Amino acid sequence: MLTRQAKVLNSSQQRALLSFITTTRMPDRNRVVVLLSLRAGLRAKEIAELTWAMVTDSEGCICDTINLTDQASKGRSGGTIPMARELQAALSIWQRKSRYIEGRDRVICTERSKATSNQVIVNLFFDWYRQLGFEGCSSHSGRRTFITHAARNIGRFGGSLRDVQALARHSSLAMTQRYIEQNSDAARKVVDA
Repeated sequence: MLTRQAKVLNSSQQRALLSFITTTRMPDRNRVVVLLSLRAGLRAKEIAELTWAMVTDSEGCICDTINLTDQASKGRSGGTIPMARELQAALSIWQRKSRYIEGRDRVICTERSKATSNQVIVNLFFDWYRQLGFEGCSSHSGRRTFITHAARNIGRFGGSLRDVQALARHSSLAMTQRYIEQNSDAARKVVDA
């Protein structure tokens, strides 16, 4: 059971984070890092191990899905994740600027290396949230935000919590439910509807 969960980011915090990223040393790369967390729900390990082959087609163009392998994910939780247009655009910009764009090259690199580690990703988020004054946030906040947002909106598109579970790549619905932040106002409104 998750005891001390990372906080979910509200809309203004997400905007503040994306704005703050523009002031960092590698803004295009860092925007991709943030959007992989917020808009695709990737874990730090998955962000670090994502390769260009997982986000491009056979001609090297950015796809509309992320084809995450089991090796790049936690356990056997790889799969296909629909990609938000905002993330596609950020990846296209980063692809044009990156020195490493072969299929096996990692999407997220550093100035000195073709790859990075999950700990570097964790540290980036820690530093960004600290500088922004976002208490209780971690590299997992984007994933929780993504899953909570999907759960709150999936019904509008004819989906269910099972679809959110598939997006989260959880083996059990119970685990997905632990990630979703409760909304007391929504519960009250649905009872009155």
